[in-house]
Amino acid sequence: QVQLVESGGGLVQPGGSLRLTCSVSGSRFAINGMGWSRQAPGKQRELVAAITSGGRSYVADSAKDRFSISKDVAQSTMYLQMQNLKPEDTGVYYCSGDTEYTLRPAEFWGQGTQVTVSS
Repeated sequence: QVQLVESGGGLVQPGGSLRLTCSVSGSRFAINGMGWSRQAPGKQRELVAAITSGGRSYVADSAKDRFSISKDVAQSTMYLQMQNLKPEDTGVYYCSGDTEYTLRPAEFWGQGTQVTVSS
């Protein structure tokens, strides 16, 4: 049974930084596409960043130049480094994974970690 566990969320002031971590376990097959999505209160979940094992990556326009995504294959871990955080970045951040080489991974999901950007 595939498990994705997020960590690293919290409360941060505007302009601050956070690094989210997603750890993958229990998969019999390689997880080739992974991503981070967020859901703000009252809004739909949106894809923030994604990466494939083939080296392709995607970062949403709202996060470009502030967020970066990376993956440690050996550790089955994915990271989202977030800098210059803004209040509109507030939301629950979900890790997702897929056995397909896709930049819209949706096969497996974590439980989410809360990120709150507020002074």
